[in-house]
Amino acid sequence: MPRTCPTFFSFPADAPAQSAEAAAVISGLMSEAPSVSPKYLYGPLGSRLFDAITELPEYYPTRTERGLLEACRDSVARAAGPAPTLIDLGAGNCEKARSLFDALKPGQYVAVDISVDFLRHTLSQLQRDFPELEMLGIGADFSSGLRLPDAVRRDNRLFFYPGSSIGNFTPEQALTFLAGIRAQCAGAYGGGLLIGVDLIKPATLLQAAYDDALGVTAAFNLNLLNNLNALIGSNFAMGDWRHVALFNASASRIEMHLEARRDIEVRWPGGARSFRQGQRIHTENSYKYALADFKSLLTQAGFGRIQAWTDANDWFALCHATL
Repeated sequence: MPRTCPTFFSFPADAPAQSAEAAAVISGLMSEAPSVSPKYLYGPLGSRLFDAITELPEYYPTRTERGLLEACRDSVARAAGPAPTLIDLGAGNCEKARSLFDALKPGQYVAVDISVDFLRHTLSQLQRDFPELEMLGIGADFSSGLRLPDAVRRDNRLFFYPGSSIGNFTPEQALTFLAGIRAQCAGAYGGGLLIGVDLIKPATLLQAAYDDALGVTAAFNLNLLNNLNALIGSNFAMGDWRHVALFNASASRIEMHLEARRDIEVRWPGGARSFRQGQRIHTENSYKYALADFKSLLTQAGFGRIQAWTDANDWFALCHATL
């Protein structure tokens, strides 16, 4: 029977968890080297700003990965097997997964994203375009572990993690995350992972991708302050801060920071923090890998068979890993 609305699950934090989340943010802000999790870059406005970033000429990852998905989709479909349960992690606007529907012919599509309202809107539109495909939406933060409802089919799960988002984790965190995905592939029904990985390339290309001429990435980074204000009741003002992106060659990662334009004091209920002019809050890492190193990471996580496809410039890789 054709469907016009997807089934939707949401796992919002309960009050104690929300309190712990706010406490963790404040702890990060109060540390000697202030930092905030990159998950706070998102939300309804942040998700739309990120969509805009993916269309910028400097931002090569999305168009390079899109080209790879188009070129390799039949190979991916053969590797994935019949009627997979396609679990789209960080689904965003769902466009990357949508591009695979014709080739994969999934038995079920499961979209997971932290931005609940944005996901609900985009998935409802997608269901109208594909009324015969069973769709589930899951509004959740999966950065510290993935919780799937019983409605998600267990047969032939294909976890799809595009966009090089694995780079937001440290290599140690990435290993833990990948091992968790591998555990959810285990069992009688098999399964696998299709993941996008940004590869090492000249620093000039990397830095431009995270500091575009139009300032869209700067707006995306600065919007994090609005999200913090909503979460902890702080009084961050965007005009007091500027966006900084740099390539840390020794760690093989792009870093994003917010830098104080002047000496300021930021307050929230029960606390405050002074920032000196030029002091930074670290908001995101994006690690870049050599392909051999990322394959090794997948092997350490427990995956046995790994296929990889790269673009002509070796800028980006798609990896399919099974047990």
